[in-house]
Amino acid sequence: MSPKLTRIADFTPGKPVQGFFLVKEIHQRITRTDQPYRELVLQDKTGTINAKIWHDAEAFKTDCVSGEAVVVQGIVTEYRGKLQLELQKLGLATPEKHAEYGFDPTDLLPATPFDIDTMWEELTGILESMENPYLSQLVSRLYEQHAEQIKTHPASMVLHHAVYGGYLEHVLSMAKAAQWLAGHYEANRDLLLTGVLLHDIGKIVELQPVNQPGYTPEGILVGHVVIGRDMAREVMAKIEDFPPELQLKVEHLILSHQGTYEWQSPKKPKFLEAMLLHMIDEMDARVNMLRSAIEQDQEPGPFTNRYNYFRLNLLKGPLSADDDTDPA
Repeated sequence: MSPKLTRIADFTPGKPVQGFFLVKEIHQRITRTDQPYRELVLQDKTGTINAKIWHDAEAFKTDCVSGEAVVVQGIVTEYRGKLQLELQKLGLATPEKHAEYGFDPTDLLPATPFDIDTMWEELTGILESMENPYLSQLVSRLYEQHAEQIKTHPASMVLHHAVYGGYLEHVLSMAKAAQWLAGHYEANRDLLLTGVLLHDIGKIVELQPVNQPGYTPEGILVGHVVIGRDMAREVMAKIEDFPPELQLKVEHLILSHQGTYEWQSPKKPKFLEAMLLHMIDEMDARVNMLRSAIEQDQEPGPFTNRYNYFRLNLLKGPLSADDDTDPA
């Protein structure tokens, strides 16, 4: 294979591709004419793309599973306004066999654009500013126990902050908003911050690491909401004289943060801090999804295509070169 590699961000229709990618998903499908084919989601640090292996392609003979690194050859095509990759050849990639061709496993993991150590320092500073001794102990113990996972885990599988360090980026962004909103709405700052810092703690059990994308058995059968409530309850039971009413509120924050039953929330928010937590979580996720849709769009002109989560033509910037309202 040629050492000239192609990243997903550089894909254009009709372009031949050689490169290394991580298999994020793989599905066995059947065409309308009853021919088997495989549908994959491949990723590298610059993005993800759907890929197909038709039955008559040489790559169809090679087995691979989610989480494995692969070396591929194919051609970029376009379907319904979205790029996809038709694979012709595929093999498993290893540092031993492919390092000389430019294979680096870390290049396959999309990552937060922010420095993880800086974010962690800022978040722990916010945690240390909490004045309630019970809530401070609760959050501190969980964050000490799971520090490495909190720093590196994704915040979701697909929808938002689904990158290395995405969990930390999401929680820090929420914590910054929560501090201001707690003052603005006269909410209990420490209780709201506890909800922000712990609402998704169950995801470190629900989700596999970024380099092994997928859900754990616990994630499939129980889910992060209940897992997170149980993790918090276990720690609260070990903190002497933890107030029973405060424990109920913490549990409710975690159980209701999804907001609606349709989104698999066991409870709807029933007090101020719980409602604020749900709205902050939803706002931060949607903003990240909007920005990602704009960044990944390859449509010419000022608007994206409608093949995104919002099913909308999103405005990417100025409508024209003469419509630059930035005073700088």
